[in-house]
Amino acid sequence: MSTVKSRHGMLTRAPGSPSRPSADVTTDRRIVVDRICKTFDTEIGPRRVLHEISFHVGPGDRIAVLGRNGAGKSTLIQILSGRLHPTSGTIHRGLNMSWPLALGGGFDGELTGYDNVRFISKIYGAPVKETFAFVDDFTEIGKQLFMPMRFYSSGMRMRVAFALSLAIDFECFLIDEVLLVGDMKFQEKCKHAIFDGKADRAMILAIHGPETVKEYCTHALVLKNGYGRVFDDVNLACEIYASL
Repeated sequence: MSTVKSRHGMLTRAPGSPSRPSADVTTDRRIVVDRICKTFDTEIGPRRVLHEISFHVGPGDRIAVLGRNGAGKSTLIQILSGRLHPTSGTIHRGLNMSWPLALGGGFDGELTGYDNVRFISKIYGAPVKETFAFVDDFTEIGKQLFMPMRFYSSGMRMRVAFALSLAIDFECFLIDEVLLVGDMKFQEKCKHAIFDGKADRAMILAIHGPETVKEYCTHALVLKNGYGRVFDDVNLACEIYASL
């Protein structure tokens, strides 16, 4: 088996190499992605988006997912979240994962922001009063939280989704370019809240900005033509991504 050892002591398989199951998956406190493939049926035939993608992250690890548009970044995030099923391969979810933070579509548009926060808080067992107070303070949208969410802009919905995810005690965050929400000041607020405030949590980030990758990520997965390779040197990963 071809492997490389990271500075965090992790073993990363090269694409296409055979996998080995964890010693005890019941106690494995990681997200383990093992040879994930995804093929879509299209009008011009099958289209393979992901082919035997493998990596893992544990508490405090932050893996960037890099690739050009159409490389499969968002598809991978959707598979990790459970919204899509892989064609083959397995995922061990040893950490409690958030919904994709860029996703603002999981709300009931007929309910107010407050009612959506209350409903989701109860699903996840979070205290409603404290959760709403955090969302209210973080989103900075004021009385609009008491309006039906069908009147929200996409940016407002994503602000609520981002704030709500921070308020709930997730162990791994799925991030799909959500740091681009809002103006520059609000983007900095989001970065501080997620990268500093949740520094002990795992993160999987589908992202384009190399500056964010170099500053905050511990390793990177580069996707091209359905294949992927994990790099522990994020600077090298960004150079390869820039050359694609």
